[in-house]
Amino acid sequence: MGATIKHIDIKGVQIPVIFEEQKALPILNLQLVFQNSGYMQDKDKSGLATLSSKLLNEGTKELGATKFAEELEKNAISLTTSNGFETFVIELSNLKEESKKGIELLTSLVKSPNFTQDTLNKLKTLQTGSLKRKENDFDYISEKQLKSMLFKGTALENPASGTIESISKIELKDIESFINQTVCLENLIIVAGGDFDLKEFEKLITPFLETLNVGKKLELEKIELISKKEEKTLIKDTQQAYIYFGSSFNIDSKDEENYKAKVASFILGGSGFGSRLMEEIRVKRGLAYSAYGSIAINKSHSYFNGYLQTKNESAAEAQKLVSEITAEFVKNGVTLDELSAAKNFLTGSEPLRSETLSQRLNRAFTLYYRGLEPDYSKKELEKIQNLKLEDLNSYIKSHDEINNLTFSIVRK
Repeated sequence: MGATIKHIDIKGVQIPVIFEEQKALPILNLQLVFQNSGYMQDKDKSGLATLSSKLLNEGTKELGATKFAEELEKNAISLTTSNGFETFVIELSNLKEESKKGIELLTSLVKSPNFTQDTLNKLKTLQTGSLKRKENDFDYISEKQLKSMLFKGTALENPASGTIESISKIELKDIESFINQTVCLENLIIVAGGDFDLKEFEKLITPFLETLNVGKKLELEKIELISKKEEKTLIKDTQQAYIYFGSSFNIDSKDEENYKAKVASFILGGSGFGSRLMEEIRVKRGLAYSAYGSIAINKSHSYFNGYLQTKNESAAEAQKLVSEITAEFVKNGVTLDELSAAKNFLTGSEPLRSETLSQRLNRAFTLYYRGLEPDYSKKELEKIQNLKLEDLNSYIKSHDEINNLTFSIVRK
């Protein structure tokens, strides 16, 4: 049995509920997903969403972090907050018998977060320490530099974790404002499952939902990426070169042709030792420990990106190879053997991607969020299985924007 999509009316707002009943385990798994509310909303305060989610992991003002954590542990309840670029998520999981207590603790947390200066000071110290440690994480530096080049002037230009300077400027009122704006009914999608039927779940969750403000629906800002052939090299005292690269890939998250992008991405850089990048760069020439590339498809943006590590003296050759392999891929497409291998893997491994309740719920949410039908995954597999070589190669050729590769390199 798969997930179903219903709506609960709270204060005149229709809240979508993506729900799957599973009797096998006596549990509740609940995610409150606030859309258009991740670090895309940081504006000029880079790191604000991340710091806000960390603060919601510090318990309530009344109990504080330690006593709140003890309450959770005593009842075997997990309650955590996290954020991505487009979403801000509060997740609750517990045994069914502790569901009432779990909802009570969730309600108290949202009603009275630990908005104290001491808590913020602690979080800022920890975040600053983490950022200082990342000054020697050359993968992080190279990836951050790539995004600042590819997405210049957009919300993706700055890292989710912020910078030492931006974190120092964030005040308690900024976090209060962010959470009040974000955690509201208008932005909410509920994703839930476990040993409940839908009526039981509605009865459990409604009192909590009634404590939330209606709020204002935040809008998703589309990010149009037009990449250029450029590179930026940062000289550091490294043992190897860290090469990150990316380019435009112009598709929409609900495009019916996206299954072709999935197959193309798998063959070019996503299939491990079978991929073009790994085969040409590591296997044939021994230039890298790993070489990876994929097409990222999000509601707000899509792009091609990848990375590799190589010896400092091999960096120029490896970079040139990435451009050559990508150009060859666009010009001549894939072979019948590559397409057959991709079909076999993607269709054969499908059961592994929907084994657990959380996997099925996450997939159902992703499809709903992107505006796709609940049975899209099944249709996508059928389309992949029936995909003809000439159709895939024609599709790849139509996306020659992928050749406008931007490179970020950190080397000695």
